[in-house]
Order: sequence, then structure tokens, then C-alpha cells
Amino acid sequence: MPSPSVTLRFLASPHDVLMAGSSSVHGGRVLQWVDKASYACAVGWSSHYCVTAYFGHIHFDRPIPNGHMVEVRAKIAYTGRTSMHIVNEVLSADPRDGEFTRAADCMVIFVAMDENRKPTKVPQWEPTTEEEIQARDAALARFDLRRDIEASMRTQTYTADSSAPELVTRFLAKPSDVNWGGKVHGGTAMEWIDECATACTMNWSGRNTIAVYAGGIRFYKPMSIGDLIEVRARLLRTGTTSMHMSVHVYTGEPRKGRDGLAKALHSSMTYVAVDDEFTPQPIPHFTPATDEDKRLHAHSLYLQELRDKYAPPPLLRN
Repeated sequence: MPSPSVTLRFLASPHDVLMAGSSSVHGGRVLQWVDKASYACAVGWSSHYCVTAYFGHIHFDRPIPNGHMVEVRAKIAYTGRTSMHIVNEVLSADPRDGEFTRAADCMVIFVAMDENRKPTKVPQWEPTTEEEIQARDAALARFDLRRDIEASMRTQTYTADSSAPELVTRFLAKPSDVNWGGKVHGGTAMEWIDECATACTMNWSGRNTIAVYAGGIRFYKPMSIGDLIEVRARLLRTGTTSMHMSVHVYTGEPRKGRDGLAKALHSSMTYVAVDDEFTPQPIPHFTPATDEDKRLHAHSLYLQELRDKYAPPPLLRN
């Protein structure tokens, strides 16, 4: 019987820090770790190559200091016909005391693929313990929420008719970005969106910023070595210390330029401006000016209303 869980353990290194002078790991690198653990769990359970379909309900409880021992625990919570819903918990500890505490948690959905890269059936997971049943029920409770969030995000359009702060990065996907199936790691794409959104929020706030939440991250199209990648981050609304972002990733052949780009994934993310002690700091208020800005501002509020309406149970015990 295949194992329903995988645990990775390693030290956070200076390579995991995004900005000079920072002492903590950036959110995108944490999501890359989660993707790798989830991928190993999904492949181990299904015995097939797997692709990332969805990242959701990502809560960053605290930063992970450089030099901490990191533990990423991935375990099957629910299986569909071809999909595996995997709950992830990221913990870290000072190696000198070994006391692990939670830094982040989320759910990732992988789909198993056959040799022709078509979805294929996976073994069914049957929970037996109270903790496993809780994780399954929490996964099932998110179905309707995920459907409504995706439907709302899919209907939105983003044009040049905007005064909102925005940042765009473009580059080619490198061999180091892909897995053994020849496609870009989902976690690598998550790093890209975090880096772009971090730069945008730092520019708006004039402070360091950290990701505190990410959701609605749906993967639409695989990305390959040599693809032109475009990441677009736009500010939708602000709170006292928070910035609510929408980030899209597009991919295509470099020879076709921007006209050949197709949407690869989209995401909503929330960042908070902080000082050197990671205490939240006030930021400038963004007032929507154009019709598009006002529509997207309302869309961001609606996503929050959906999360409040469904209020799904926690994935893990506190």
C-alpha cells in the first residue's frame, strides 16, 4: 500500500531570502517547498506523474528565519477519481532547541497523468483516524467555496483602463525551472507571482511587505523550457496595513511575442507592510478611479464575502 504522507526536512539557507538585509524566507520559497512535498506525496500515492491543479487557503502565520530547521508535512486528505487533495503544514525551529511551531498551512490539488499526459485514476483514500476524518471533511467543505471563487475570478477582465499600481515582469523559463516531466514546477510559478506582487506592494507602501494569505490559485496551462513568461501583479484594494492583489501568469512562444501569450494561472494574494520587527505598518490608501478599478475593487470585496459566507473548518488542528 502506498504511503499517504511525505515529510521533508532541511535548513533554510541564505538562498531562500528574497531581499538584501532580510533575515526571513520569502513566501514564494515557502510555496515552492509545499509544492515539492505535495508532488512527492501525490506521485507516491498514485504511482504516476502528477501536475499541480490548484493551490488554496494558504495562510502564512509567521516568517521563517534564515537558518531555521524547516519541516514540510504533506498528507492526503481526499481523493477524487483522478485528483488528490493534499493538506500541507510548514513548521520551523531553531536547530539549537528543536521546538517546531507552525509557520504556514494550505491545500494543494494534484492530478495524476498517464503516459499520454491524460488524467488517470488514482487509488482511493479512506480516512480512519479522527484527525484524518477532520482533514477530509475540511477538504470537502471547500468545494463550493473554490467553485464560486474561481467563477468570480474567471469573469474579471484586466485592461489598460486603470490607475491602479501594477507591475509586470517578463523572462524565459529556464531548464532549472522544470520538473522531470519537462514542465515548470507549480511551486516555481508561485515564486514568480510572489516576487512580482512583493515588488508591487513594496513600491506602493514604501516599506517591506510580507504575504499573509493566498487563494484561488488555479493552473490553466503548463509552461515549458524556453517559454516567454509574463507575470502581472495589480493592486485591487487596500486596508489600513494590507494590500489585496491579483496576479496573473501568461505563457507562450517567444517568437509570437505578447500576442501569443495565454493565461497559465491566476491568484489572489494579500500582503501586509511591516517594519524590521514584522509589526504591521500603515500604508497609503488606494482610491479606485476608473470603472475597471471600481469593478475590481468590488470583486476583491466579494471574494472576502465568499470566504466569510462559507467559513470552512480548519484543515489542521491548532
